[in-house]
Amino acid sequence: MSLFRKMAAASVAVVLAVASFTGCGSGKQEAEQQTTPETSTVAYEKQNIEVAALKGPTAIGMVQIMDNAKKGEAGNNYNFHIEAAADAFTADLIKGDIQIAALPCNAAATLYNKSNGKIQILGINTLGVLSILDTGDSVQSVADLKGKTIYATGKGTTPEYTLRYLLKSAGIDPDTDVTIEFKSEGAEVAAVLAQSETEAVAMLPQPYVTTVLMQNQKARIALDVTREWEKLAGKDSTVVTGVVVVNTEYYKNHKDAVDVFAKEYAQSVSYVNANVDAAAELVESFDIFKAAVAKKAIPNCNITFIQGSEMKTKVNNYLKVLFDANPNAVGGSLPDDAFYIN
Repeated sequence: MSLFRKMAAASVAVVLAVASFTGCGSGKQEAEQQTTPETSTVAYEKQNIEVAALKGPTAIGMVQIMDNAKKGEAGNNYNFHIEAAADAFTADLIKGDIQIAALPCNAAATLYNKSNGKIQILGINTLGVLSILDTGDSVQSVADLKGKTIYATGKGTTPEYTLRYLLKSAGIDPDTDVTIEFKSEGAEVAAVLAQSETEAVAMLPQPYVTTVLMQNQKARIALDVTREWEKLAGKDSTVVTGVVVVNTEYYKNHKDAVDVFAKEYAQSVSYVNANVDAAAELVESFDIFKAAVAKKAIPNCNITFIQGSEMKTKVNNYLKVLFDANPNAVGGSLPDDAFYIN
């Protein structure tokens, strides 16, 4: 081969090698560009949320969120409404003017049925907190309530239907064998017990139970309603006093905001249960209960936050017992699966 042809062949080989090397490098860069995930830096924007709760354990469980909101440190811009009765905010909850609320469990089921699914349960926030109080010593069992006048709160909600179930299970007709006298607030019942010159019986939730025991030396806890319930219904069913619900349409459009609230609620519950003294001071600062009462009551308030399958099981089992005893207690039918946010 001539010298010229040898040189030409070598040049072609060099060009091909360079092209091959460059092509491999380019393909590697393209592959890297294709497999490198894009990262999002979009920050969460706080939402304005109206939250309602009852003056009791349901409000106590969220005091850390209330405090953070007051200081501008909460995950959303919350405005809290603390009421003596759920009737004060249920209409606004259905309309969506209140987005999140704490309700008695059976009231939530009734509202769900009557509104055709305009609310959903986010979680259980309070388990059994009811007790039968007696200023004498005649009440030692549910059967001993026959012939008594029982003062109570919560007409048409969890306390009434829980009491009716216990009475019926003991062979007592709630409409003829006892007199159930309802008061609008626990403070009224406490006053009746304090002023009564004869033996008086009442069913109250915490922290009102603690209030009565602190103010009235004659009063005692005669029966733990949750314990009596479980004796009758079995350990698979327990008293679910309160739940947190959300307006269905709001949840559909603002799931991320509700998720932020749920995370904060769980943190608040943990804080309250672990820091009773500090939490009690917050309870008083928000005019829910006096700190001295809250300090003694919180350990007995069964404040919790249960979500998912455990929530569904507990709520469904509790509602089924109420439904079997009286379908009207849950709004005529057991809620379907859409009632629960999993």
